[in-house]
Parts: sequence; C-alpha cells; structure tokens
Amino acid sequence: MQDNTKIIALAGKGGVGKTSLAAAMVKVLAERYPDKRILAIDADPAVGLSTALGVEVRETIDDIRKAVVATVEEGDTRNALELLAESEYRIYEAMTECDGFAFIAVGRPESAGCYCRINNYLKAVIQLLSDNFDYVVIDGEAGIEQINRRVMERVTHLLLVTDASRKGTQVIQTIKKVADELVMYEKAGAVVNRVLSRESITLIDTGEIPVMSYIYSDEKLAEADLKGESVLELSSDTELVRGAAEVLDRMGV
Repeated sequence: MQDNTKIIALAGKGGVGKTSLAAAMVKVLAERYPDKRILAIDADPAVGLSTALGVEVRETIDDIRKAVVATVEEGDTRNALELLAESEYRIYEAMTECDGFAFIAVGRPESAGCYCRINNYLKAVIQLLSDNFDYVVIDGEAGIEQINRRVMERVTHLLLVTDASRKGTQVIQTIKKVADELVMYEKAGAVVNRVLSRESITLIDTGEIPVMSYIYSDEKLAEADLKGESVLELSSDTELVRGAAEVLDRMGV
C-alpha cells in the first residue's frame, strides 16, 4: 500500500443503505479529486455497488480466481509467482474504467455458504491494487464475515453503517469489537442512515463509536431508486451525497 493511499471500508448489517453510501462517497471523491486515482471495490456478493454506480460488470474477481485454479487443476506447472502475475494482469483487464474512477466486483462464488477462498483471494487483491490508487472505497458484505476473516486486514478508514434501529447499532458495535482485534485501521466512525427526525437522534446509541454523520431519509434518493438511476446522478444537495461529503471531511479523507 502506498503511504498516502486511503482505503475506506464500509461494513454493517444488511439493508441499512451501505451500498448507496459507498457509491455516494465514490461520487464525492471523483468530483473533489479529478486528478487522483479512485477505485471502487464491490466486495459484497450481492453485487449492488455496480448498480448504484451504473457500471456493467463484465468479469469478476471470482471469475478470475476460478480460471486460475482451473489451470492448476489441469496440470499447469507454472509456479505461484507466475500464477499471481497472471491474476494481476487479468484483474486489471477486468476493471471497468469509468468517468473519474475505476470499478471491480468480487462476484458471487458458486458454492453456497462458503466464501473462504474468495475472501482470501480478495484480501490479496486489495493489497495488490492499493499500490496503484490514491483512494479505494470497499463496499463490504453485510455482517461481520469479511472482518472476521481479516479480508480487510489493513485499511485506513473503517466506516460502520447503521440505520436508526437497535439491531443495526448493535451490529456495528460488534463489528467494531472484532475489528479492534483483527484489523489495522487509522480511524473508525459510524454513519446513522435513514434518520426520520432530529428528535430521534437522542435515542440512537452507537456506544463508543463516534458518529461522522446522521443522514436523514430522502425522497430524492427513493425516487432515484424507483427510476433505476445511479447514485452518480444525484445532486449535491441530496441528503445522501451531503452525508457522504460530511463523512469524508470528518474522517480527514
């Protein structure tokens, strides 16, 4: 990882708007830093970030992993370094270059229930790619698995996303405890999404995790979702985009 690379990993329970927030952060970074290299990694097997960013996925990291594994199973005698070099080449080929950022998706492994191999591979890919980008935004899978397996072992900013529910805030506090033992990070913070009113904020308990932004429910975002528009098309005064910018400012990104 470059000394100045900022790796922002988003984690939280499912259904709290984590993916939309990740997309909004990519949008803000791309607009603020047109001369910087920005990478969006969709690390959630549900593959939602591509839709939020309006990106068509051609090939995923898991497609590449399976292709490389297949060559070994067919008796390919190349050593590990040669195979890694091929993986690196194919990963860059699989990236989608967009206006202001690059994108790559992890994909969904065929074997249900076990993401061990793809998680290990993803960890290596994150380390590999980070050297070539100034900002990396990772939309992690819902829950704690990728933190638990040290996929995001070394990030600079850990962003824990919740809604206003008690279950959501409990999940991010659990993730934070596990991350404190398993992840190297410089800063961590929470975002409370889909807040209904200012009065309700006093009822939201994120424990010792400082809140970087409270993002209120926004009709513009709901309307964009219904129309199938990407987050990139949202205006800067949309509550989600405002919140994303506030998070980046408060985390010193």
